[in-house]
Amino acid sequence: MELTDYLRVVRAYWRGVSALVLLGVALAALVSLAQPKVYQADASGFVTAGASSNPGEASVGDSLAKSRATSYVDLAKSRATAQDVISALGLRADPASLIGRISVTQPLDTVLIKVSARASSPRDAQQLADAWVNALKGQVAAIEDPRHTGGSLRIVPIESAELPRAPVSPNTPRNVALGLVAGLLLGLGYAVLRSQLDRRLRSADGVQREFGVTVAGTIPASPAMVRKRGALVPLVVTGASKETDPVHTAEAFFKLRTNLQFMDIDRPPRVIVVTSPLPGDGKSTIAANLAAALSMADRRVVLIDGDLRRPVVAESFGLIEGPGLTELLIGRVEFADVAQEVGAFPNLQVLAAGRVPPNPSELLGSQAMRRLLERLGGEYTVIVDAPPLLPVTDAALLTASADGALVVVTAGQTLDSHLRDALGNLARVQGHTLGVVLNRVPPRSSGSGYYGGYYGETVAAGERASDPATADPTPSGTSH
Repeated sequence: MELTDYLRVVRAYWRGVSALVLLGVALAALVSLAQPKVYQADASGFVTAGASSNPGEASVGDSLAKSRATSYVDLAKSRATAQDVISALGLRADPASLIGRISVTQPLDTVLIKVSARASSPRDAQQLADAWVNALKGQVAAIEDPRHTGGSLRIVPIESAELPRAPVSPNTPRNVALGLVAGLLLGLGYAVLRSQLDRRLRSADGVQREFGVTVAGTIPASPAMVRKRGALVPLVVTGASKETDPVHTAEAFFKLRTNLQFMDIDRPPRVIVVTSPLPGDGKSTIAANLAAALSMADRRVVLIDGDLRRPVVAESFGLIEGPGLTELLIGRVEFADVAQEVGAFPNLQVLAAGRVPPNPSELLGSQAMRRLLERLGGEYTVIVDAPPLLPVTDAALLTASADGALVVVTAGQTLDSHLRDALGNLARVQGHTLGVVLNRVPPRSSGSGYYGGYYGETVAAGERASDPATADPTPSGTSH
């Protein structure tokens, strides 16, 4: 994975990453608060061989003091020294446990002995360090001058311990920083693992890379695209206010329209099936807005409700759900008798589903349906709102009679297996996949920004100005 891949993964799962980072910091802070405070005080002694006026004797004495100072470090950690400290301070402690609270060092090539003592209070640490140096002084005197004759080697305390002002443990800033780093690492690991296990389709690049199909369009998630129960289909291509459509979704449909026009310059698709792997991907709303966008480009468009099981197109436009495609296929009516115009779009006609038949698949896969699409495709750009591909075979049969299909998937919801099976259903009937439309893409991922929004407003305004019939954004139906 490259750096951009890690950034994309972290952005996709930023909530989990943030939670783990906060958890790491919180645990580090709690551990710091739960740990007892420890204070440290330092005292030191000087190993001397006595004063001498002879330079040669002074040099020999200094060398002897340095060599013996190394041994005094071990002597300072002895149980005898610890017992002397216990007696001097009147402590109730075991010598071994007391030694664990002491560290003794000798700086290289010096005659200094440094004692660092740790305790739960500043005063106890100060007293323990000073008492330890004095106890070591007594132990050295007992060894070097057992008869008290004034032997040459001895330890002179030269620096008493200062009262510590702050604890040395716990180190809260360090612990919090470590918790932050640990949380970031865990969060990154979580995000990478989720990205490897997550089978949901999230980006156009991912779809193209995994399936080798064109992503014909990405539709950003917008409140303007949400259809309320019983309401008309939201036609964002007519222009919506910045409050209801802050990401200017109309521009996405204009781009989709342009992509369709340039898929095959010599033979652009005339009969397009709009379907999806499963219900709920917004295919009907996509089909309606695409048909409206194509009609705004001075093209005669027919939107056919090809879902003979759950027809919604006529109702979505506020049109009559009367005789339609079913009656047309069995020869009871003519197209001109059942096609309905949409008042806001003079170049757009809607063909309702008609009566729900007992055999939708046979009807949609019939020669009559094929001949109808061929005839309409010669005069119009035909958009067919088809059922989902996985539950039934209707959409695949329609695609076999059309120039191709647009498969609508929902970003962050549709699984890769769903799209793979849907594309497989089309391939089995030798249907052509024009591309995938990625719906409800988070605005940041879809490239929506100030420039895209400005351009969308300009294009939408220009097209409305060139087409007076789009002045009324409310669709209404009349029988044609």
